[in-house]
Formats: sequence, C-alpha cells, structure tokens
Amino acid sequence: MPPKGGRANFASLVGAVGDNSPVDRKRTPTPTKTKTTIEPLEGQLLADVPLDQLIANPRNPRDELGDLSDLATIADRQLQPGTVVSRTAWLKLWPEDEDDLGAAQYIVVNGNRRLAAAQKYGRPGLDVVLRDSIAVDKGEILWAATSENIDRRDFDVLEEAKAVELMVSEFGSADAAAKKLGRSKGWVSQRRALLKLAPELQAALRAGDLAVRQARSLARVPLEEQVAAWEAAQNPDPEPAEEEAAEPEAPQPKEPASKLEPVDKVAQALKRLGADPDVLAAAVRKHFTDDERRKLIDALELR
Repeated sequence: MPPKGGRANFASLVGAVGDNSPVDRKRTPTPTKTKTTIEPLEGQLLADVPLDQLIANPRNPRDELGDLSDLATIADRQLQPGTVVSRTAWLKLWPEDEDDLGAAQYIVVNGNRRLAAAQKYGRPGLDVVLRDSIAVDKGEILWAATSENIDRRDFDVLEEAKAVELMVSEFGSADAAAKKLGRSKGWVSQRRALLKLAPELQAALRAGDLAVRQARSLARVPLEEQVAAWEAAQNPDPEPAEEEAAEPEAPQPKEPASKLEPVDKVAQALKRLGADPDVLAAAVRKHFTDDERRKLIDALELR
C-alpha cells in the first residue's frame, strides 16, 4: 500500500489484489482458529440428541420396561422430552459407574421407555431436558426415577415396593420416604411388607393370581407358613361326603352341629390368614350393611 497521503501506482495496486488483498484476508477464516464448545444450561431443551450419547439410568428401580408397542409412534414424533443428567454430574454421585456409561454423555433419569422405544423403532435421536439440579444427591435421583413410575399400570406392585424400600434406605426412615413421595406412612409400610412374601407368592402377585390386599395379610404370616395359608384359603375344607347323609340320623342336639360348622370354618380361615382386628373390621364394613353391622355388635356384646 502507498504511504499515507502518497499516490498509488499501478504496480502497487497489482500487488494488493488476489491473495494479498487486505479485504480477502478479512473474509478468510483463520485456519488455526478452533470452535468453542458451549456447555448446555440447566433446564435447556436438547433436540435430537443422538442415541449413542444417551444411556438408560443404571439405577432404575424398574426391572422390566414392559410392552413398548404403545410408543411405536415415536419413530415419527416425540410428544414429551426425557429428563437427563450429564455424565459429569452423575459420576460425582456414582464414580463406580464410569465403565457402565461407555461413551454416553447423558444419563436418562425419566424417559427410559422412550429411549428403548426409540432404539427399537428406529428413531435416531431423542429430545431431552438437562436437569443436573436433581443430581445434588442420590436420594433426589432415586425420587425422580421412582415418582415417574408409581401408579403406572405397567409398573408392577413389587417393583414399586422395591423402589419404596430403596427410598427408605436412602432417606433414612419410612416417614422421610413417605413425605418425599407424598404418600402416607401406612402406604409405605404396606408396600414394604410385600417384600416379605415367599418367592412363590411374589410370582403369583406379579401374575395377578394373588390380590394385593390378600398379599398384605399373608405377609404377616411366618414365611414358612405363607404358601400353605394361601393354598388353604383357595381350597377350603370340603363339605361332608354325601354317603354320610344316608346313615340313620342321630338325635338332634339343642343346637345342631350343622350350625357350628360355618363358625369353625370362618375361625380357621381367619387364623390361617392371620387377620388382625383392623383388617377384620375393614372387611365387615365393606361387606355388611349398616343393619347387619349393628346385629353383629349386639351378638358380640351378648356373648
């Protein structure tokens, strides 16, 4: 370039164009300059995160994810984003999980079924929201994963019970776990009781062959007697054989024995089930009318 205030000659102009042009130099990016990586912010929606950067929660209280057919439409659209925690935040709580995380940068806390459905039905990425704020301690992570699943139809009651037990252990007491879950202490106690069932009864509960209410009663029976108590409740004592009716009738006592048999059967069933007065009272309230309950109270007082 000519000196300030001087004239430009042709030779100097030729030398200032092409690769030597100061204008072109301004437009050409510096080859050595590198892009700055911007870390996502708390609460930020991350769209279409590749599936190889996501991994399901290794501490998920669910044993099975159930039938995913109801999420088949995720191949075309995702209605709700998942919730993730960054790899860095997760490893601060569970450094022993590093090998299990592989190359994943985010751990899915809520939305593991959506992640599995995306993998199954061919969706390449998943929309997620970053929530490192729940990674303040292990209890918060557990609560976030548990609260999403409780009361879901595909979350069986034993998985629920296991999740509740983990929360009691993490939060230090049943009261603290109940408060965090927004449930009563009795509800927490009832769920934990199901873990005391014999394996055969747990399998029956999962299969739907054993009702939750009956399972809670059986859980109060000693472990070695539970299966027998359940079988006895399913198969009450048979009625007397018909051939006995052919024998000559004995003189009828003042109070026929036939009237005592149902009483004995009911007493035996209650004993086998280990029904306590509160459970018995609840059953009476449910099945008896007001008039029948008054008669029962009168009968109990007379005897």
